Amino acid sequence: MSSQSATIRTATREDIPTIIHLIRELAIYEKEPQAAKATPELIEENIFQKEIAKCLIAEAEVEGKTQPIGLAIYFFSFSTWTARPSLYLEDLFVLEAYRNKGAGKALFRELGRIAKSTNCGRVDWSVLDWNEPSIAFYKQVLGAKPMLGWTGMRLEEEGIERLQTLGL
Repeated sequence: MSSQSATIRTATREDIPTIIHLIRELAIYEKEPQAAKATPELIEENIFQKEIAKCLIAEAEVEGKTQPIGLAIYFFSFSTWTARPSLYLEDLFVLEAYRNKGAGKALFRELGRIAKSTNCGRVDWSVLDWNEPSIAFYKQVLGAKPMLGWTGMRLEEEGIERLQTLGL
């Protein structure tokens, strides 16, 4: 499979089982299978009904049949510095058997096309610090720069609830 043979398309509702499967595979790869809480209902609601995020599916010919081999889930944010939208890549994942064969490049190429067509000033994403193969790909192949001096912060459900009790 070459990057030319990886086909990228926008996910449809019919892809929900595939999206769930690839999210679970990603969680296993990231050593947190218990953290994947995605359900078909949540994917339906947040990607296809509310359109809070968008999903691309990477496909390849496998034994004469088109098979999903990866995905990219992204959404748009806003940059106060550029006063333009930013495309935020939440997750990009390719099944292990298809890594280093062009599917990741094809997904990034499509994300770049989307970013350009929506006048994004940047494309942002995070990578786990132990994920050396991906970091090398981002730096060497894509020319991405690490955001030194920035620390990712997160509030999960309990923290979001706690926000409501902050004194004024």
